[in-house]
Amino acid sequence: MSGHHARPGLRRRRSTHPLIAAAGAILVLAVGACSSSAATSTAAVAAATSGPGGHPPTLTGSGSTFDAPFFAVAFAKYQQLHPRVTIGYSAVGSSAGIAAISARQVNFGASDVPMNASELAAAQGGSITQVPVDLGGEGIAYNLSLPAGARLHLTGPILAEIFLGQITHWNDPAITALNPGITLPDASITVVHRSDGSGTTYIFSNYLSSVDPAWAAKVGTGKTLNWPVGESAQGNGGVATDVFRTPFSIGYIEQAYSLGLMLPFAAIRNQAGNYVIPSAQTVAADAAQKPAITPTDFSIVNEPGPGSYPISGYSWALVYTRQQNQATGTALVAMLDWLTHDGQAYAAANGYVPLPGQIQQLARTMLQQITGPDGTQLLS
Repeated sequence: MSGHHARPGLRRRRSTHPLIAAAGAILVLAVGACSSSAATSTAAVAAATSGPGGHPPTLTGSGSTFDAPFFAVAFAKYQQLHPRVTIGYSAVGSSAGIAAISARQVNFGASDVPMNASELAAAQGGSITQVPVDLGGEGIAYNLSLPAGARLHLTGPILAEIFLGQITHWNDPAITALNPGITLPDASITVVHRSDGSGTTYIFSNYLSSVDPAWAAKVGTGKTLNWPVGESAQGNGGVATDVFRTPFSIGYIEQAYSLGLMLPFAAIRNQAGNYVIPSAQTVAADAAQKPAITPTDFSIVNEPGPGSYPISGYSWALVYTRQQNQATGTALVAMLDWLTHDGQAYAAANGYVPLPGQIQQLARTMLQQITGPDGTQLLS
């Protein structure tokens, strides 16, 4: 039953670990258009650097914490290449990003699930164009002391039972059967989930709904859920920090958030019966099984294939189709075109997967729909 908030009786924690807080903080980066790029025309460069009165425009965005580590690196590189246009990005969660773009408070939103029909209809600035910007996997992080070299193995249905509160101890026979040779503790499982409206939650719950009818019936798929059990935390960073600090805990996070904390990820059994962990190779293998996506047919969870990691997904930039300001709109489209093409070179180093060629072309096609206030196309 999507659309409900976490139950009031559940504890909520705050994240303060510096390695995680940095990824989820507000990113304010000076970026602009003054160097050559295969994806950006000379005309767009000139327009993007000359706002009203000769002042360069400022771009503001907010939304997905899933995107924040990639955005931080990519925007920093864009700053080096294009030092005139200022970008500010606030990593506040997908639902907050959708609300911000809908209220015309920012130039772009970011969400790990595209806006649905009712959200699009509520947007105050008219039609919204949704652009795929990155591809990643969600790891199932856990805090257990296992023998050196050992890794927890889980299936989708067992994971669903844990998050439904039906499996409550680590040494439950259903878990021990998947992990022969490992002595699991007789300790209660602490479930950690998101407190905010989250596209990461959408992808995770979409996966569980696809593999477990009980989950689909009792909880379902959504950015906010009526969680049966668990502690809530703000953002991917909050979940990662809580799992890191809480013995015997488990949570779902975008894989880049494990880097500073060295959190292990469970191996998840995919459709082919193989146990896989999120990586550039396994997420790419999953995405390759569904090469064509749209803002209304976007889910790539639980795709077939021997090497597919089943909890994978795209994230999307949300932009008004008709921009109110020519220079700001041109700067925005130029930046997003770079981000979805040349900027993908900075994805792998942060646990993301460069957008497949067909998805990069989709991004450009979507960006070509965006116009200035007079209806003129901003990207040639």
